[in-house]
Amino acid sequence: MGSILPFRMSMRLIELSSAGRPRALARGVATQKATARIGSVLAIPAVLRSLGADPAEVLAEQGLEPTLFDSPDNRISQAARSRLLAHCAARTGCPHFGLLVCEHVGLSSLGLVGLLARYSPDVETALRSIARYLYLHSHGAAMELVVDGEQAMLTLGLPDFVAAEQLGDGGTAMLLNIMRDLCGRSWAPAEASFAHRQPDDVEPYRRVFHAPLRFDADRYGLVFAARWLGRQLPEVDDALRRLLQQQVDALEARHSEDFPAQVRSVLQSALMTGDASAGSVGALFSMHSRTLHRHLADFGTSFRALVDETRFEIARQMLADSSFEVRRIADMLGYADASAFTRAFRRWSGTTPAVWRTQRVLRGRRPR
Repeated sequence: MGSILPFRMSMRLIELSSAGRPRALARGVATQKATARIGSVLAIPAVLRSLGADPAEVLAEQGLEPTLFDSPDNRISQAARSRLLAHCAARTGCPHFGLLVCEHVGLSSLGLVGLLARYSPDVETALRSIARYLYLHSHGAAMELVVDGEQAMLTLGLPDFVAAEQLGDGGTAMLLNIMRDLCGRSWAPAEASFAHRQPDDVEPYRRVFHAPLRFDADRYGLVFAARWLGRQLPEVDDALRRLLQQQVDALEARHSEDFPAQVRSVLQSALMTGDASAGSVGALFSMHSRTLHRHLADFGTSFRALVDETRFEIARQMLADSSFEVRRIADMLGYADASAFTRAFRRWSGTTPAVWRTQRVLRGRRPR
C-alpha cells in the first residue's frame, strides 16, 4: 500500500520534542544517563505471564528486579529497556512482544506530561504538549505532528537501535491509545505505518489498530483526518492547568543539561523532512542559529557533529529494519547521491552500507 502522505511535504505544523542519547559516533556520559519512566512498559511482567514465562526469572536474566515495576515513575536506562524487550521477545518466541506490552498504554502512562495533555482545551493543544515534553518521560523519543491539508500524521522517532522494532511497534500502539483517550475509544486511524519489514503474522497488528497497515514505511506513525485536531476536550479549571504547567516547567528545569540530546532528537525528524539547517532547528528552540551553535559549543559538541551522529543512527536503523535500497536511504537523509552517502557511512563505520547490512543479516541468523 502506498503512503497516504508524501514523505517530504509542505508542513503547517511540526511539534518535536524529547531528549535522547548520543549514539554511534559518540558514546559517553550522556549515553549512560539516558533513561525512561517504566510506565510505558509496565505491562512486561503481565505479558510474560500470559505467554507462559516466569517474569522474575526473565528479569533476573537481565539483572533486573521485579520491584522495578512497582511504580510507573521508576526509571530504567534506555539501553537496559531495549535489551529487556529484545530478550523478552526472544525468550517467549513472540516477535510482536512490544505491541502486546503497549496495547493498552495511553496518556496515563506519561505521568505529569499525560495529565497536562488530558487537561488541554483541544486535541491539537494536547498533542503539542506531549510533543514538547515527551523527553521528560523518555529520553530519546521524539513525537512529530504534521498537517497537510485535510490529513494529519502523528509519528514517533526512536533512537534506540537494539529492539527498534519492539519499541516502534509499542510506541505506535501508544500513539493509538493517546488518540483514543482524546477522541473516544472507537477512534481509528486511516493508516498505521511501521518502519520495519512486514512480519510473517500481521493479525496481531490488525487486531490492535483496526486500520490499513503499511510496513517498510519511512517512520512509525498514524495517519488521520486533520479535523480531529479541533476536537474540544472537557473543560477544566484554568487554575489546575496552570498548576500542572508549573510542575512540568519545574521538571523541565531539572533536565536543562540535556540540551544537546534535545537537539539530536529534533534532528531525527528534521532530517527526514528535508529541513535540518541550523536556522530551522534553532527556530524550534526559539533561538538564532548563532545562539544554537554557541550553546552546543558550551556542551563540547557542534551542530555538524550532531547531524552526523543522527544521520548514522537513522541510516543503521533503515539498513537493519527496512528493505530500502541504498540510494533511497541516501535521498531520505539529504545526500546528493548514493556515492556521497556511502563515503559518509564508510567514514562513520569503516565499511559500506551494503556490507554492513549483509553482516547484520548474518549475525541475525546465528543460533542464539
